Amino acid sequence: MTPESMRDSESRSGGARQNPRPTRRGVLLGVSLAGLGGVLAGCSTAAVPYDANEAGVAPGGQAQGAMASQGATPGQGAMATPGTMPPSPAPAGGMQGGGRPSDKPKKAAKPTGTVLGAASEVPVGGGKIYTAARIVVTQPARGRYKAFSAVCTHVGCIMSKVTNGTIDCPCHGSEFKITTGAVVTGPAPSPLPEKQIKIVDGMVVLL
Repeated sequence: MTPESMRDSESRSGGARQNPRPTRRGVLLGVSLAGLGGVLAGCSTAAVPYDANEAGVAPGGQAQGAMASQGATPGQGAMATPGTMPPSPAPAGGMQGGGRPSDKPKKAAKPTGTVLGAASEVPVGGGKIYTAARIVVTQPARGRYKAFSAVCTHVGCIMSKVTNGTIDCPCHGSEFKITTGAVVTGPAPSPLPEKQIKIVDGMVVLL
């Protein structure tokens, strides 16, 4: 066999076989890629001043890490404090210092009783007979009111008029004083019983 044919057979047999060991070029390429990944992982993505040194410190300034930590938005410091709450708004009006609702002025309660009529209807020195209520109201002096039963103590007749300072009965002529209800002229045996009244808002009220 000639040398040329032997080289041809070796080249053909060598092309069919693959070297199982990694080549030097592949090993170097893998090491380079691993080193590049580590360098990229260690790099910071934060912005570095143009004239900063290797530590990321600008001339006369702070390190990049300190600048980043102090770059918080103004106003976030109060929010970062735990356990703090914003002040609650002041309560609306209508409350007093003790937390109680402000007391409204109370209206004066009107006395209970029966309204007989207007006080202006009772003449000074005379009186007015309220037949339905069986009451006679007199005004012996201005602003001084008196009230008595209008039933005569003789036989129970109702008084008919008030004249000349007396309360007169129409049945048998008995007369009574407008100041005290005492008997002035008989045959009535006893004075007229006195009643309690009060002037409220210009009205005569029987209590």
